[in-house]
Amino acid sequence: MRPSLLQTLKQLRLSGLAQSLEVRLSEASGNRLDHAEFLELILQDEQNVRVSRQIGRRVKAAMFGEVKSLDEFDFSFNPSIKRRQIHDLAGCQFIRQKADVLLLGPPGVGKTFLVQAIGHQAIKAGFVVLYRSIFDLARDFLGDDDLGHQDKTLNRYLKPDLLIIDDMGMKQLPRRSGECLLEIIMRRHENRSTMMTSNRPLEDWAKLIGDVPAATAILDRFLQHASIINITGRSYRLRHGNAEAKAQSNRGRRSTGDGEGLSPPEDTEPVMALSSATADSPPAESAVSQEAKPRATDQAS
Repeated sequence: MRPSLLQTLKQLRLSGLAQSLEVRLSEASGNRLDHAEFLELILQDEQNVRVSRQIGRRVKAAMFGEVKSLDEFDFSFNPSIKRRQIHDLAGCQFIRQKADVLLLGPPGVGKTFLVQAIGHQAIKAGFVVLYRSIFDLARDFLGDDDLGHQDKTLNRYLKPDLLIIDDMGMKQLPRRSGECLLEIIMRRHENRSTMMTSNRPLEDWAKLIGDVPAATAILDRFLQHASIINITGRSYRLRHGNAEAKAQSNRGRRSTGDGEGLSPPEDTEPVMALSSATADSPPAESAVSQEAKPRATDQAS
């Protein structure tokens, strides 16, 4: 490639085109491509590079704990998990509809894995995503009393097409956290999609938030257009942690040639089950649930 041409491509910020141009020139000559076909190829190369870089930037900005893919999720661990329901969520139609999703279940059953995988898929579909635990949220808002800084933080939570709030219910929230969460839910309601996970039933949220009116208002708005997915069973994380430890142990035996006297880690039975609940099936009666009962229906089949 001519140095002057390469310099021009760099000045025009066409790095993707520059990377593939020599290959495309050879391809055009060998396949006798006309000018329009050649131009389409090199522009597609540039677009592919830009899309890949945009996805990388958005994944970094999303602040996932780990970048997950649904292809990595072991649905065979629990055949009762509705694979179709999860993949429907990954299709991002709920984001286009500005609907919400709530995953309920004990710690370790795969909620965080699934929401991060769905969030990653949403980024690849062109959406902006932000992932925060409920404690990250509390620190973001309560760590600085400066109003200008808090407005900037609020805008950061309002802008994404999909906001994922993880670990609701791990422990009681700091004072005033309920006010912050309420404002986020109210401002995003019917404007942007929010996905939450919790290991506590809805009737416990008032105690966790420490503010019954705020918890009632949060649930009233969030559950209006929400799909609720209930997950039960033993820890998916522990199950696969044991499997990984077993694989490492086997690799160690092969590498040393001395496997005698070693026993593999005990396996746990795959007993996780997932079922969907509609918002028409209210939680146990409480000060919160009596006032804010789910009204949405689950989109699962």
